Amino acid sequence: MHAETVAELVQQIEVKDLSTAAHTWRVVLYARAMGEEIGLDDADMRLLTHGAALHDLGKLDTPTEILQKPARLTPEEFEVITYHPVSGYARLVDLGVGDELILDLVRYHHERWDGAGYPYHLAGDEIPVVARVFAVIDAFDAMTSFRPYRADVGPEAAERALREIERESGTHYWPTAVRMFADLYRSGRLAYILDHFNDAVPVPEYTHERRDPPLPKA
Repeated sequence: MHAETVAELVQQIEVKDLSTAAHTWRVVLYARAMGEEIGLDDADMRLLTHGAALHDLGKLDTPTEILQKPARLTPEEFEVITYHPVSGYARLVDLGVGDELILDLVRYHHERWDGAGYPYHLAGDEIPVVARVFAVIDAFDAMTSFRPYRADVGPEAAERALREIERESGTHYWPTAVRMFADLYRSGRLAYILDHFNDAVPVPEYTHERRDPPLPKA
């Protein structure tokens, strides 16, 4: 995929669901950090980046009133949500995307290690590796970012999210991915994402005025 196409699609997702706008770019950064830890080459890193950015592409087909509902979803509404990985995959295929890494991430990122995920109820090694890894990333960021039903963010929320993910290692999440992400987090290598891209950081006011950076001292 061309980077321009990815950017256009991400913009559409952001317009449809404002609560996940910054989420998209944070999971890209987390995914790239995990990719570096694994040792992905440049080509696979590019595919991982595109897949992470487009993981919620299928939400373009989800009704806005469900995406933005400020309360717990009904079983019927949650059933609608479970279709977004399938819809996202179908959209990518229609666009001519054939890279398995991207398609697998989008299609299977809500599967669970114990088979209780959606939409296909795959379990264990049936789930592609990239989707197993991204499931941890997606869950961590969802637990540490603003949502219509939750406004708890910051370091304390991150610690609680990590403990929750570790509790569900081996059931909800692939244990290897949990250990890798936990090690990265506790090493401080993800701190810049939490510090500078969290939902509590105010967005600077836009101005048309040109502001050149200060010159360094001689």
